[in-house]
Amino acid sequence: MNQEKMNELKKWMANENIDLTYISDPGHIAYFSGYKSDPHERVLALFISLNHDPFLFTPALEVEDAEKSSWSYPVYGYLDSENPWEKIAQLIKKNGNPSKIATEKDSLTVSRFDILTNYFSNSDFSASVTPIIEKLQLLKTPSEVTKLMEAGDWADVALEIGFKAIKEGAKEQEILAEIEYQLKRQGIRSMSFDTLVLTGKNAASPHGNPGNTAVAKQDLVLFDLGVVYNGYCSDVTRTVAYKEPTDFQKEIYSIVLEAQLKAMDAVKPGVTAGELDDVARGVISGYGYGDYFNHRLGHGIGTTVHEYPSLVTGNDLVIEEGMCFSIEPGIYIPGKVGVRIEDCLHVTKNGCEAFTKTSKELIIIE
Repeated sequence: MNQEKMNELKKWMANENIDLTYISDPGHIAYFSGYKSDPHERVLALFISLNHDPFLFTPALEVEDAEKSSWSYPVYGYLDSENPWEKIAQLIKKNGNPSKIATEKDSLTVSRFDILTNYFSNSDFSASVTPIIEKLQLLKTPSEVTKLMEAGDWADVALEIGFKAIKEGAKEQEILAEIEYQLKRQGIRSMSFDTLVLTGKNAASPHGNPGNTAVAKQDLVLFDLGVVYNGYCSDVTRTVAYKEPTDFQKEIYSIVLEAQLKAMDAVKPGVTAGELDDVARGVISGYGYGDYFNHRLGHGIGTTVHEYPSLVTGNDLVIEEGMCFSIEPGIYIPGKVGVRIEDCLHVTKNGCEAFTKTSKELIIIE
C-alpha cells in the first residue's frame, strides 16, 4: 500500500474541494492499494475519501486475497447475484452525499460513469483524477526504482532463455512458450504484456503476432518482453541474429544501436522528452530511414508497463531525476527487416541507469 501517494492525492482533493475520488483502472488501484487483480467484467474499485477512510470494493471471490495484501483499510465485496453499484452507493452514503466526485476519465467506461451519476445525481463529476495520478507516478521513490531494477533483472533472465531456445526450425510460439514456462518454474507469475518473438520479415511489424513462422538461417529474431515482479513491470527489446547476418541487416542494426545509445547518452535532468525523441529520430533520419521509425521513442514505466510520459517529438516535458521510461528506437522495412533495441531506465542526477543489462552489441546465435 502506498500511503504516501494517497496522502499526496488527498492534498490535491483538498485544494480542488473534492470529497471523493473513484479509482477504476486496475493498475492504478494496485499503485495506491498494493492489491493487484484483473477483475475481467466484474467491478474492482478504490474509493479515496477526503475526510474518511478509503476502501477497496472487489468481487466477493477476491475479498480474502485483498485483505491479505498490503492494503490496511476496509475491503467490501459483492456476489455475482448482487448489484455492485447499489452496494457502492450505500457504502459511500453512510458518510453523507459527496458534493464533488473525481473519476478517471481516461479509463472509466461511459456505461459505468452513467450508472454512478444516476446514484449521485446531485454530485459534481467534472473533475478528472487522471492528470494528478500521472504526476504522482512520474517521479519514482528509491524503493520503486529498486523494484524496477529487480523486474529488469528478470527480463534479462527471460532474454537469456529465449536466446538459448533459438535454433533452425524453432517456431516463434515455441520460443515464446519456452521463455514463459521457464520463468514460471522460477516463480514469475505473469508477464507485463504479451511476449513478442518475431523472426525474419515478421519483425518488420513493430507489434506483430508470434505464430508458426520458423527461424531460418540469416534471420534476425526480435524479442520484446517484460515481467511483473513485486508489483512493478519490466520492458526490454533485443534483436539477435541466427547465423551470420547479411551486410544489410548489420547496417540496419548498427543504425538503430547508434540511435539508442545516443538517446540514452542524452538522458539527463533538464532535457525535454521531445528532445530525446529528436536525438534518436535524427540519427535514423540521417541515414535515410526516418520513414521506417514509425512510433514514439519511449513511454513511462512503473506498476503498469505504459505510463506517463510519452517521449515523442514536440513534448516539452522537462526530464527530472527519478523519472523512469523506455528508450526504444527501431527501423521496420516491410518485407525485409525489423530491428528494435529497448531499455527502460531511471534518471539520475547526471544521466541515467538502465534496468536491463543484456548486451546491445549484435549477438549472433550459432
